[in-house]
Amino acid sequence: MRFFIGLVAWCILFVLSWPLAVAVLVLYPVIWLICLPLRLIGITVRAVFALLKAILFLPARLLGVRPKG
Repeated sequence: MRFFIGLVAWCILFVLSWPLAVAVLVLYPVIWLICLPLRLIGITVRAVFALLKAILFLPARLLGVRPKG
């Protein structure tokens, strides 16, 4: 569904301004490649925080304390 919405948006942009639509088509893979390392950094940071949370709450879990909610 997301692909279809993007395709319709690109077609509307192509009708309104074809040079801009072609530029978007050409630059999209370059922008995706630039954003890829930032996504990997985000995944790594989230994993580190999850590990720290698990380590900090381990004594409470061993004692049988359950979180509320």
